[in-house]
Amino acid sequence: MPVTAINLIDAHLDRVRRTFDQIAEPGWAARGYRRLLAHYYNLHISTDARVLEIGCGTGTLLGQLNTRWVTGVDLSPLQIERARNRVPHGTFHVQAGERLDIDGPFDVIIISDTLNLAADVQLLLERLRVVSIPSTRLVINFHSNLWRPALYAAQTFGLKLHEPTSNWLATSDVKNLLTLADWEPVTTEHRLLCPIPIAGFTAAINRLVAPFCPFLCLTVFLVARPRRLAAPSQLTVSVIIPARNEAGNIQAALDRTPPMGAGTELIFVEGHSRDNTWAEIERLARQNPEAKIKILRQSGRGKGDAVRAGFAAATGDILMILDADLTMPPEELPKFYEVIVSGRAEFANGVRLVYPMEERAMQFLNLCANKSFGIIFSWLLGQPVKDTLCGTKVLSRRHYESIAANRAYFGDFDPFGDFDLLFGAAKLDLKIADVPIRYRERTYGSTNIHRWKHGWLLLRMVAFAARKLKFV
Repeated sequence: MPVTAINLIDAHLDRVRRTFDQIAEPGWAARGYRRLLAHYYNLHISTDARVLEIGCGTGTLLGQLNTRWVTGVDLSPLQIERARNRVPHGTFHVQAGERLDIDGPFDVIIISDTLNLAADVQLLLERLRVVSIPSTRLVINFHSNLWRPALYAAQTFGLKLHEPTSNWLATSDVKNLLTLADWEPVTTEHRLLCPIPIAGFTAAINRLVAPFCPFLCLTVFLVARPRRLAAPSQLTVSVIIPARNEAGNIQAALDRTPPMGAGTELIFVEGHSRDNTWAEIERLARQNPEAKIKILRQSGRGKGDAVRAGFAAATGDILMILDADLTMPPEELPKFYEVIVSGRAEFANGVRLVYPMEERAMQFLNLCANKSFGIIFSWLLGQPVKDTLCGTKVLSRRHYESIAANRAYFGDFDPFGDFDLLFGAAKLDLKIADVPIRYRERTYGSTNIHRWKHGWLLLRMVAFAARKLKFV
């Protein structure tokens, strides 16, 4: 009988099955390592998420997740029997990921230290598309090749179970295979500089030291989302325009904002102005009854409060923020619409630092600060964000509602609204896309930003978010 790809896959899976059918229960080091992994997985999993783990083994990881909606598959009948005893509320199947045949969909799919044992990684990843939906997140962790000698030594001394010959995939290999299987990488993080429990040391090393030397860490965490293949649909849009002391820009905001999708509404949120901004907004709404305009006055303070008030009043499928100073030209908003509706990203972030800007649009020190914040945020969020403080940010209503529902994780700490949305998007593993725009000078009024006062506040918020996203 000729050797075929199917024969080779089945032969490899059979070897893996026989190995794990003879493996004893994990020892203290392996259990401690799984507890550390569970801590990081729980950062990606909500309490109501439906979770599937490929290669679940004895269910040690699934049993420590925040959600009770867990399903596991594994090649080994012995390991699955142990998993059912350990996690009685879970559902378990004796299957290979390459032959996956279960009902879905799932919100989160986990492949923990299993990808290197797969017979055909691309086939496995393609099978997972069957039980995924556009909002599904695939979370993979695998060992850094730098640790290969140490892991071999751990097997020799009995600290790690002996396993079949590993693929030893590099991060670039995993990203390439995800792309081939129609998954799109979203974030990449390096975790666990100390992978075994050592009282008093493990938490401090992994939380405080590991973020500064990521490539020395044992484990690479990679989050991916299904690549959207369907044709984009027409969606409605709500443009929220916070306005404080912007009376001279209100008419231009209406005139210059283009219609988008299946319909566009403008929501002006006035914020305790000292000029006649509110009277101008009222006049505009009264004289343009054919336009879809909503007007309201915020009860709280700050742009963040105004944005949240506007989002609460919005009816559109897509939510946009447009600063009333119009330094971001409203004519560029369709770019953001196309990014979201096409599925190329789930959060569109305006970037002022690509194209040349007008001479007085941004002072030199502000430019330096914005570039610095971009570097810091790219490190914090695990994906590139070049300009954090551009006022234009766009996302779907559904994703905003998820951010709002999870706001307690960070708290109500952001008077500007930019960080609240960016941190919330990162917590949900949303794909962020930078959208370059041409930044213009103000034509009316003066900025509401105080460089030193607000700069210090921004640094405090960065430190706060780092504790929640990086040093965990």
